[in-house]
Amino acid sequence: MSGTPKKIDPRWAVQVTPELLDAVKAKARDGGVTCPVLRKLAEDNGVPYKVAGAAADAAGIRVHNCDLGCF
Repeated sequence: MSGTPKKIDPRWAVQVTPELLDAVKAKARDGGVTCPVLRKLAEDNGVPYKVAGAAADAAGIRVHNCDLGCF
């Protein structure tokens, strides 16, 4: 990684609520979260995967084990 913050798409970032941000942070372990966990979180919160991904980006949480390319 270059150390530069990841650019967050404003279309998704505006939909990130403080509650979603807190939920993503709560699921993170060692600065990361798995793709299946983040997808489930998005579904449980009724938001598109891209919004959950934007929340992870905003929190500085890395998504790993992503097979679908959602994040």
